[in-house]
Amino acid sequence: MRERVLTIPDPADRANLAVFVGHAVRLDESAVIRMKRRGDGRVSVWAPTGFDALATRVVAGDIRPSDTTAAGDVLLQALSGNSTDIDPGFAMDSAWRGALPPESGFVHVDDIPARILLGLAQRGAALAKEHGSAQGPPTSLLEQKVLEVEGGGSEVAVSMRTVFALTGMGFVPLADGRPATAETDVDAIAESEIVRVRATPSWLRLDARFGSVYARRTGAIPLFTA
Repeated sequence: MRERVLTIPDPADRANLAVFVGHAVRLDESAVIRMKRRGDGRVSVWAPTGFDALATRVVAGDIRPSDTTAAGDVLLQALSGNSTDIDPGFAMDSAWRGALPPESGFVHVDDIPARILLGLAQRGAALAKEHGSAQGPPTSLLEQKVLEVEGGGSEVAVSMRTVFALTGMGFVPLADGRPATAETDVDAIAESEIVRVRATPSWLRLDARFGSVYARRTGAIPLFTA
């Protein structure tokens, strides 16, 4: 019996996970993927986005050890096969930075039309192209609070970083089911498509149809350290 193995019986789940890991590697070619066994027979898969935010998707399956890490490019290559049991490669535990968000305690704040978030991402991308450098978008743009959301007794601010992370991971679907991109016409997204905003005192969470993004709220300890 292998000590390290990711088991995903459904080919559709394997394909969905490959898409998730592929997006993460495109955002950060050295991305480290973290996988944790849940109590409901599923695995939560986590990835950094390069925007001080974590992305996650849940798939049916199992992981051994129950909390392990893998290099994104290695895992992506392993997912290209047809095997139910996937070798995630060498553990990358020392390369993972920061703690995961809590599993519970999030309060529903409000729902945002997905079209609004994609529009914000597109305007931000245009500004980044105009004012960015070889190091990427200016920090002032990334830190800008582009949306204020209130409800459930909470008021939270959504930064451009978090919007970029959500759209960069392809979590917002088009009306035909394909993931939206920065070049997508916002009208191609269904008017009824929403992104749910949840929060704890320390974390902001955006839940879209294809995955979720978590970010530390203003004034909290940074998610990643240098």
